[in-house]
Amino acid sequence: MPDAGGRSRPGPESSRVDPARGPGCAPVDPEPRDALGSAGATLAVVYLLDPADGMLRAAGSVGGAPEEHGLPTACPAAESSPLADAFRAGHPLWPMSVYPELARLSLAVLPLGGASGPFGCLAVVETGGEGFCAERRALLEMYADHVAAWLEAAGAGRGGIAESARAAAALEDLRVGTFTLHLGTGRIDADRCALELVDLDPEEFDARIETLLAYTVPDDLPALMTVVKPDPTSYGRGRDLEFRVRRPSGELRWLRLRARVLPDEEGGPGGDGGRERLLGVVADSSFLRPGGDDVSRLQQLSAALATAVTVGDVSHAVVDSLREPLGAARVALAELAGDRLAVVGLDPPGPGGWPEGWHAGSPGTPARVLPTLDAALSEGRASLWEPGTVQEPALAGVGPGGLAVLPLPADGQVVGACFVGWDAPHVFGAEERSLLTATAGLVGQALKRAHALDAEHELATTLQRSLLPRRLPDLPGGLAVARYLPSMMGLEVGGDWYDVIPLAEGRVALVIGDVQGHSAAAATLMGQLRTAIRAYAAEGHPADIVVSHTNRLLVSMETDLFATCTYVEIDLEEGHAWVVRAGHIPPVLRLPEGGTEEVAAEGGPPLGVLPDAEYPLTTLGLAPGTVLALLTDGLVESKRLDLDEGMGRVRDLLAAADPAAAERMADDVVGGVTRREDDAALLLLRFDGMASRPIRAGWSVWRLPDAVLHARRFTARTLRSWGLADEADVALLVVSELVTNALLHTQGAARLDLMLSGDRLRVAVTDSSPRAPAKPVIVDWEATGGRGILLVEAVSTAWGSVPVGGGKQVWAEVPVPPREPGDGDRLAGPPAEAW
Repeated sequence: MPDAGGRSRPGPESSRVDPARGPGCAPVDPEPRDALGSAGATLAVVYLLDPADGMLRAAGSVGGAPEEHGLPTACPAAESSPLADAFRAGHPLWPMSVYPELARLSLAVLPLGGASGPFGCLAVVETGGEGFCAERRALLEMYADHVAAWLEAAGAGRGGIAESARAAAALEDLRVGTFTLHLGTGRIDADRCALELVDLDPEEFDARIETLLAYTVPDDLPALMTVVKPDPTSYGRGRDLEFRVRRPSGELRWLRLRARVLPDEEGGPGGDGGRERLLGVVADSSFLRPGGDDVSRLQQLSAALATAVTVGDVSHAVVDSLREPLGAARVALAELAGDRLAVVGLDPPGPGGWPEGWHAGSPGTPARVLPTLDAALSEGRASLWEPGTVQEPALAGVGPGGLAVLPLPADGQVVGACFVGWDAPHVFGAEERSLLTATAGLVGQALKRAHALDAEHELATTLQRSLLPRRLPDLPGGLAVARYLPSMMGLEVGGDWYDVIPLAEGRVALVIGDVQGHSAAAATLMGQLRTAIRAYAAEGHPADIVVSHTNRLLVSMETDLFATCTYVEIDLEEGHAWVVRAGHIPPVLRLPEGGTEEVAAEGGPPLGVLPDAEYPLTTLGLAPGTVLALLTDGLVESKRLDLDEGMGRVRDLLAAADPAAAERMADDVVGGVTRREDDAALLLLRFDGMASRPIRAGWSVWRLPDAVLHARRFTARTLRSWGLADEADVALLVVSELVTNALLHTQGAARLDLMLSGDRLRVAVTDSSPRAPAKPVIVDWEATGGRGILLVEAVSTAWGSVPVGGGKQVWAEVPVPPREPGDGDRLAGPPAEAW
């Protein structure tokens, strides 16, 4: 009998049973050359429907003429017979000895159909055997699928008997091979035709799957690996895939693969951990491969998906590649999470063009409530439904003129579905089917990758933001806003950070920095540096000392990482600023009149490099309306963007933005950054100046028996000069308690400072002891002390203690009537240190 390529093939042995295929199988060809030989078949006959008279007529055969084996050359499709029954039912029939005159005839009849519907059937005969076992049936089903696709591509399924010659020629050219892959060992048993399709010499083949995979084009290898290493959930389901192999001449050949995982001999997948088998049928898909335009579309889609990092990016790429080129009315992309199908992208985006319930962002609909769709997803193959196909109303409204449902495979499972619908009647061609099938494979992998990237970026961003300030403090005389953008090139958290640290006396510290690398270690070090800088700044150290202390701390931490930062301390009352740079890019100023300039601040080395490094201090004067911008290099530098060009871009954006809308200004600066190779952070401070400047007075407390009396007299005189005589009682009580605590519990000098700002009076006492006062938990009625802090807490709106230069400052705020703007210019308190 000739094989599917027209070559001669040895006949079957009548007594040998292949032990690898299990008991009950009919005898097989000892050296099968193709899929029919592997299935133990002697004859294959294609019957096509003649729409003129409703007859199924033999259009071509392999292995001899049908009448030689007692098969009819034609039979009515409407009457009862194995051929007609299988054609009408749309599923295979496996009758035994259907003709009395052929007692030893085993017959299988499999329907043939395509995008345009059923057009015939395939009759397969085995003589001298005991019938088709489960494995051979699977082989024949996949073989029939190849035959149907091949005939449809050749046009043999469109005109019935008028296309018999074309069908016969197509069948003679069909080359189908088969293989069995033992999943536990990686050993593959392939027939001669399968090996010849890959241009392998059967005599030299080593039966290793790696040998066959080496011929696969690298771009197609990931999709092919999902078939040869299937997910356990795919057991029992068929898989359909087209891929390319490179021949020794360098020419590419397209192959079409159908595969199915069979359970082990003991009844279920995984029974003994190594006896599952992958049964596959492979054919040359010369007729099926996309044309030049389709290849170009696939290349464009592949390029777009390669840069897609979010589910939205994947959705846009699919719409651009399918809707307009295919003339479709609508395209939808949905993810499959459990049994729910959640729509993630629609085009057109508005709800007006879609049936009820179709809108992006919905929680999802259980697939089981749409039986037709559920069956298509379970099968895992592209389903093309012609106009008039009976569907659920929700699906019929998507494509009344034709609907393509593309299950999206990835890692051995279906991760979603793509829907392409037409309003006008649409006829699906073989090339279009191939394009849609190839598209589904690309989109499935991209969707799974994008979903994983979305989840991991969300995790990284959450971790990053947990190490950054949750909110920025309200500042007197200024407004601070910040933006942070994680990298889009990696999945690990970065080391960029920023902070706004309120200081005493109307001052604030701004810091921005970048730890080397993207890793958990970098993020951890970033959190430690931010905490250290906050602690040093709160102690009242000047800007250069804060950075020097942080540098020594990082050097002592035994880490190989270093960091850069810029630290700026600003007096919000006077507009003075002090800038320190440690290997970081300089700040940028946006002047009130609209011009911009980089701050020419001399810098020192990065933190963590030299233990005794010096960090020069640069002073600035800020006029009201000035915007100070601190940024990291991810915002201004990349592989495609030079640093000078990036700094120029930021300056242009700052100059064009409206400083009155600081939030909008920050969005404008970071809005032009698209595909980020590094983290990017931005910190803006708009200096407004204080509408009502605070007034201050100070007193050095001498350690004399009547020191508290003198402190109270100074406070009373000061409050009278400020017009606050009515509020003096509460303030004097606070002064008495704080000064008494400083004299009783500390040594050395003490100082009293009063500051009136708006509607609050701040009383602060500074001493040389670093120990903060502790509020007593329980106060005994017989105790003579311990109530001072409780009294201060009771009469003030807030109180606290901050470290100051080796000592501490204990402060409390007392509410007072608000001053009108300009009152500070008329109030003149007693000079500091006055008696």
